[in-house]
Amino acid sequence: MTPAEINIKWKALQEQIARDFDSEEPDLKVMLFLIGVQELGKGPRKFSKRQKEELMHIANCRLFSEMGFYELEGLDQDGWPHWKLAKPIPNYTLLEQEMILKSLVINYFEENT
Repeated sequence: MTPAEINIKWKALQEQIARDFDSEEPDLKVMLFLIGVQELGKGPRKFSKRQKEELMHIANCRLFSEMGFYELEGLDQDGWPHWKLAKPIPNYTLLEQEMILKSLVINYFEENT
């Protein structure tokens, strides 16, 4: 996808999530949190600040696994997924990082909803 296509699809996804959750349009962090909750598979519940950060990390690993950067190691005793770095992630610029993440989030929601 081109950056323009990513931005158009991103805006549409934000609007859809806002409608689904009857909320304001989510930013990238909120999208990562939602993916993390989905990947954890335990449904909505209260999470501590640390758990929210871990959920966003799970989402990042899950998304970057699509590009071969992470591999799922397995689940811990509490059912939380753990990932290992499969290959180094290149030093992308902030803009490149944002566009890649947005593209991966778009693909995730297209494939999992």
